[in-house]
Amino acid sequence: MQTSMRPPSKQASRADFKTEMQKKRDPSQKLNEAQGQLLVNLARYTLMERLGQQIPQAQYDSLNTALTDSCFQRSCGVFVTLTISGQLRGCIGNLTSNEPLASGVRRNAINAAFHDPRFAPLSASELDQIEIEISILSEPQPLIYRDGDDLLNKLRPNIDGVIIRKEAASATFLPQVWEQLPQPQDFLVHLCMKAGLTADSWRNSELEVSIYQVQYFEEHTARS
Repeated sequence: MQTSMRPPSKQASRADFKTEMQKKRDPSQKLNEAQGQLLVNLARYTLMERLGQQIPQAQYDSLNTALTDSCFQRSCGVFVTLTISGQLRGCIGNLTSNEPLASGVRRNAINAAFHDPRFAPLSASELDQIEIEISILSEPQPLIYRDGDDLLNKLRPNIDGVIIRKEAASATFLPQVWEQLPQPQDFLVHLCMKAGLTADSWRNSELEVSIYQVQYFEEHTARS
């Protein structure tokens, strides 16, 4: 399943939010910061290549060698998010996947830059302005709940990404969206509207709800 799942803004409290997320991070995620940065570099090099920009051969070879590590060959959901000055510029990914992680990053980097229907394709002039974030997803798990109040109580702000489904309608928000919608009720209202459902659809137990966690990495180098 390929989807986009970030609202079109980010707040200035990003550093504090990431610290809190790191404290609560799913312990099953195994990548360290250096490995995460390799995936961020992979996304940037993929976009540079697509836009016809030259990549130093030594850096390209070094990255490809590092990506042969088995940790980049496992299959899992992954999202690539692009922002410019804190504003969303593209976000596409998969909740689950049968392809290697590195391949998923390549594919979703291209999709986020050029195929997110909310935005025009990324231009070469924008490439140095974008900031890249990679989100690696745990396997979604069903969330059983009795009613709307029980659902509110079971959601874990800043930890859980949430998927909702009702018949043909579905939508999801990454855990990072809690930064912008910290109240569970607001989070669910916006998620239901994103799915094309009424804002109060979460109040009944007819929604199929699943949750997942993420490990995410941002570029270390600021770009102007």
